[in-house]
Amino acid sequence: MTKKREYTIYKTNEFGDIYIISDGEAIVHVELFADGWEKMNNQYEFVKSDAPLLQEAVKQLDEYFRGKRTVFQLPVKWEGTPFQQKVWQALCDIPYGETASYSDIAEKIGHPKAVRAVGQANRANELAIIVPCHRVIGKNNALTGYAGNRTDVKEKLLQLEQHYRSG
Repeated sequence: MTKKREYTIYKTNEFGDIYIISDGEAIVHVELFADGWEKMNNQYEFVKSDAPLLQEAVKQLDEYFRGKRTVFQLPVKWEGTPFQQKVWQALCDIPYGETASYSDIAEKIGHPKAVRAVGQANRANELAIIVPCHRVIGKNNALTGYAGNRTDVKEKLLQLEQHYRSG
């Protein structure tokens, strides 16, 4: 049986269409890339919706992109292992406009040798921007591993945050 999901699209000039997906109770996915959206269409039955939760997510993303929001206050549902969920919670603790390395996150969650596993959990994050995986960088400050090597998007998100944080 195919799972049903509600979605809406937040349109941006800088990043294109951002797909926001809900299970009716919480935000379960934020997709920045059309190819990711196309892959999900094989897994779920999607219904375009203007449900209040999705409209609130659009409002909060709009505030984020205008520098008016630094923390999201939306119900989210993480689907992952306990380790992944620890990583994702740690990502939410990285302050707006700042970055942390994969090893910083590994240390924070009590698994200092699990740097690669942190990278894999970061990659599995389905709540882009809301769970700010773009704030995680390589130990040498390299912009690594964002959404299939889309480091250009990671860089733009970090620049946006640094612009509003300093201005």
